[in-house]
Amino acid sequence: MIRPHTLYKLLHEAFGNQHWWPMDKSYHRRHHTDPRFEVVVGAILTQNTAWPNVEKALDNLKQSRVLDVENLATMDREELCLLIKPSGFFNQKAERLGKLSAYLSTTYQGDLDVFFARDLHEIRAELLFLSGIGPETADSILLYAGNLPIFVVDAYTKRLCARLPLPIPLTYDEIQQYFEKNLQTHYPAHQLSSIYNELHALIVTLAKQHCRKKPVCEPCPLKMHCAFGP
Repeated sequence: MIRPHTLYKLLHEAFGNQHWWPMDKSYHRRHHTDPRFEVVVGAILTQNTAWPNVEKALDNLKQSRVLDVENLATMDREELCLLIKPSGFFNQKAERLGKLSAYLSTTYQGDLDVFFARDLHEIRAELLFLSGIGPETADSILLYAGNLPIFVVDAYTKRLCARLPLPIPLTYDEIQQYFEKNLQTHYPAHQLSSIYNELHALIVTLAKQHCRKKPVCEPCPLKMHCAFGP
């Protein structure tokens, strides 16, 4: 049975560093805005859609120079809907972005340093309390924007765990705890955010190239460890 630390090594050998989460740092340097907020926005926009659609929506926000907390907190919802339309479910996502931005503006004066400089579980509970933010979105914000050590579980991760299979219930919390417990015994605390980041990204790459709904098993780097393949 393959363990998460071995899974990480095999996938990293196969695919290399994935450099997640993508953000346009040059844009934020030019406009004196926080690139971490682009990750926060992206985590909401990517709900129920493919990443290329999110990139189109983010590009629209950048072209309009509104990709910052204060602008999204105050801008007209219909205008925001139009800008993020490529991401789908734009009315719902505009509502979520507006409320989250307003909350960050009112409670933390838009300062993400202050927002992330607290206990991870306190921040997570706060995010989950906000409308439209579930565990995957909250954990993506914590890991990729806050650089905090929490493992993100998505549909690709659940599919992989079912196919290997792993000896755990396939719930979000069980998978997350299983991965974190194993990886914490193999890596020092200061490396965990980086390891969680890279492993989640590597699983996404594996899922897109091999572990699809209709899997492509022959060249898969996990073929010898997977019970699902031929």
